[in-house]
Amino acid sequence: MSHDLVFQIVNFGVIPFWILLVILPHWGLTQILVHSIAVPLLLGVAYAWFLTQGLGIEGGSFSSLEGVMVFFSAPAAVLAGWIHILVFDLFIGAWQVRDAKRRGINHWFVIPCLFFTLMAGPIGLLLYLVVRLALSKGGWSLTEQDA
Repeated sequence: MSHDLVFQIVNFGVIPFWILLVILPHWGLTQILVHSIAVPLLLGVAYAWFLTQGLGIEGGSFSSLEGVMVFFSAPAAVLAGWIHILVFDLFIGAWQVRDAKRRGINHWFVIPCLFFTLMAGPIGLLLYLVVRLALSKGGWSLTEQDA
């Protein structure tokens, strides 16, 4: 299977899970599919495979910007990096939905945060934290129950 085909599969393969988070965040099937380990596990296996394929690049490393640039010159490494982003963004989106429910934040306020988390992860997380600060008690606190 080509790297481009795998990219298309994983890139569009996460969209149904995002749709579930937006439209049916508390539905039982959403809980099973998105809030469980199924998707991260499946994508994690693909990530591990492509990461190992890119590790042999001469001069590639994670200890310098130049080394990272060399590492990401390999299609397998770029694919691994993209899967990494997809997994963590979906994890953060699922956390936002759970956290908002626990804090009594209306889901309509979470939907824009989910969009920005999908499109630009850290901006979506930042937006959610601002919404959380504005609309709930204990705004910025991260306690054990937040994990």
